[in-house]
Amino acid sequence: MSTYETMPFHLETERLTLRPWADSDAADFCALLAERGKGTPTVEHIRTSIAELLTATATTGIALLPIQRRAEGDFIGYCGLIIGRSTLEEPEIAYELFQRAHGRGYATEAAGAVLDAAAATGRKRLWATVGTWNTPSLRVLEKLGFERDHVSMEDNGEVAWLTRSLP
Repeated sequence: MSTYETMPFHLETERLTLRPWADSDAADFCALLAERGKGTPTVEHIRTSIAELLTATATTGIALLPIQRRAEGDFIGYCGLIIGRSTLEEPEIAYELFQRAHGRGYATEAAGAVLDAAAATGRKRLWATVGTWNTPSLRVLEKLGFERDHVSMEDNGEVAWLTRSLP
């Protein structure tokens, strides 16, 4: 049993809402993953992935959450905490946005809200892993106070591991 509080699953910022996944997010989630250039998953496959994310959230008390712009109400990506390459005690922050949403500060805004939510759980440190080629993502993490810990070599290239202490 975790000694941490459950992460808040509804977060709002000036421009964004982060909330739990719904089946209706499947088509948008498919389109987002297709931007990676490695094919498009089926909507049915993504519905299964959403169900798995919701089950993991119920088990771990942490969540990866869809991001919607408040004014427009459109899905622009996701941000949240995952176990990923780390642990439940020191989870990873993860985010991915549609290319059309890049360069507007949305990732920094959403991730800032997730940092506050992580701190509210009682955790003391978060991790982030990102390809060393991904300069915009590294910039977001730097703005949020993450510092490089080490670099590893993986199948898809060099990965930077960053950490951030929580208040």
